[in-house]
Amino acid sequence: MLLRRLKFLAWLAAILAIVLGGSYLFAPQWLMQANFAREAMTAHLEKHSVQAGDTRWVYYEGGDGPTIVLLHGFAASKEVWLQTAKLLTPHFHLIIPDLPGWGESSRNAGASYNVDAQATRLQAFVQALELQRFVLVGHSLGGAIAGVYAIEQPEHARELALVDAYGLKFKENAFAREAMAGKDPFLFDDRAGFERATALAFEKPVNLPGRFVDVLIKRNQQDRSFIESNFNELRDPSQYLALQNRLDQLKMPVLGLWCHNDKIVDISALDSLRNGLTHAPAISTSTLNGCNHMPMLEKPEETAQILSGFALSH
Repeated sequence: MLLRRLKFLAWLAAILAIVLGGSYLFAPQWLMQANFAREAMTAHLEKHSVQAGDTRWVYYEGGDGPTIVLLHGFAASKEVWLQTAKLLTPHFHLIIPDLPGWGESSRNAGASYNVDAQATRLQAFVQALELQRFVLVGHSLGGAIAGVYAIEQPEHARELALVDAYGLKFKENAFAREAMAGKDPFLFDDRAGFERATALAFEKPVNLPGRFVDVLIKRNQQDRSFIESNFNELRDPSQYLALQNRLDQLKMPVLGLWCHNDKIVDISALDSLRNGLTHAPAISTSTLNGCNHMPMLEKPEETAQILSGFALSH
């Protein structure tokens, strides 16, 4: 009987290895989605969708406590928050959407997806979910959207956390020079291009299985026209200074959280933020070493700790 059980387990293991190996070779996107589902489950998050305005929003929701809404950045998705989210859900109720046009949320051909348009769409999403007052956290482009939303809808955003946020004045760097010259570093067609793009955002090389990288390359190619059009929209001064020119209108507690070695939005943006917040009742700033532009992925524990402290301090 024991021998039969061992043989059965051996056959089961062999079949599982064949299935996983085949999926990795021929359908790696399935394995990636399965891994995201596993991470979401670990973080006690469930995936939902809702129609709000012109967008079918797909989002994660879970956890208990005060509500925090987490917004991702340019050419990213809700999954960038999963590692940090699992440290927040024991204490907070999280809402983590794919911003319109990105991830699994819908996209409308010819529509604008600049900072102001996205802030307007965010209000439709908030109303659809019947959210009241919450802590709003935005990373990179999501930071500019969060900031503009907080200015326009202060009755909902009781606190604002900006994480390596776009929309502020900062010391010109190589990324800014290339962007203003019209070069989009977020487009890539091969693994070498992927490595160059991720080296711009991460302190250390991104260690992903090769077939997973191939999935991201294919997705980037499929989204090329949208990435290009949105990138060009954001090169306008009304966009790359979307938050800078309105900082004095923020009248809630504000946190600025930056990676010290950010190659995309230089840390000097943190000074611009501090100096421009003339009416915020409380201003908090934190910097992290050992990360570049993606603290929620490079430093999830520290990011979660800082966000938790901020959310609970007011």
